[in-house]
Amino acid sequence: METKNTLYPIFLKLEQIEVLIIGAGAIGLEKLTYILKSSPEANITVIAKDFHYKVVELSHFYSNINIVTKPYHKTDLEDVDLLIAATDDKQLNTEIKKDAKNLNLLVNVADNPELCDFYLGGVVTKGPIKLGISTNGQSPTLAKKLRMYFEDILPDEVEFSAQLLNEIRKKMKYDLHHKIVTLNSVTSALNTKTAYKADYKSKKFAKTDFEIFLN
Repeated sequence: METKNTLYPIFLKLEQIEVLIIGAGAIGLEKLTYILKSSPEANITVIAKDFHYKVVELSHFYSNINIVTKPYHKTDLEDVDLLIAATDDKQLNTEIKKDAKNLNLLVNVADNPELCDFYLGGVVTKGPIKLGISTNGQSPTLAKKLRMYFEDILPDEVEFSAQLLNEIRKKMKYDLHHKIVTLNSVTSALNTKTAYKADYKSKKFAKTDFEIFLN
């Protein structure tokens, strides 16, 4: 029987909201480094009784990370937008999930997909391009392998393509429907290598459909 992934992917501006991680052992460290890799300017508070030394090091390197040495209390969830329960105590993680639900907070509970409102999937980044990969919580290892695969095959030139298409979009003064039709036509050129060989800074482009919109 085919299993469908019904999750809805979104991309959050973590520098504009408050993220709380409860737990700072190996699990908390993994969650923290994962977030920072994709969103280095994220506002993150980490609460724990004891801290992995690498969590402390990261807090010294990133001014946007605040560490608080204390046991968990439900009042810690006040003014929080996104929550990650990453302690090694399953009972405590369940308690945190319950408290978060009472406050309508979205929470990720480490190693417990049934208690999660969202997952931290694999992320592939090339310049402004970002791809999210999810296995619906079934296999983080597979998500990691897929991330490595797409990082390898996604061409570095895709960053140039994104910059160029953004410039084209800014020059267009048509209605939304016409913009969509035109951009669909233009992006068909991305299937050829010539689209990637343009010199973006000097505007000396190869002979592609892009020239029509930039001249």
